Amino acid sequence: MLKLALKYGLMITIVVIVWVVITHFVFPLAPTSKLNGLAPVIFNLAAIVAIYLAIKARKSEIGELIFKDGIKTGLAVSLVYAISACIFFLILLLMVGPTLMSNEPMPADYPIWKVALTATVGMCFGSLSLGLVY
Repeated sequence: MLKLALKYGLMITIVVIVWVVITHFVFPLAPTSKLNGLAPVIFNLAAIVAIYLAIKARKSEIGELIFKDGIKTGLAVSLVYAISACIFFLILLLMVGPTLMSNEPMPADYPIWKVALTATVGMCFGSLSLGLVY
């Protein structure tokens, strides 16, 4: 199951990385752009598809899949995605600097560490809880 979790969890992270590179470096979006609302939709669709494919692959591995195995597989994929995406954003924040956080909804007068911590914790627990729902 670890191979499946790594394969499909990192697949979601690759979608996140591609989106961030395109919207921050290739075709930069303004913080007020309506296209910024597309990111959560793309990320969640990628998570749904990856979890579905991982559960389908797990079912073909072991034959009959019980509910508990499906939950474990989905959470494992979500955990890999949560950890790898958070690591990516932290590395990117260290490389690019606080301008990366300009799209975050917190006020600009908060310290950057507080904005980064809130965004990282939100992404980590959000992907785990939504992974449980998916």
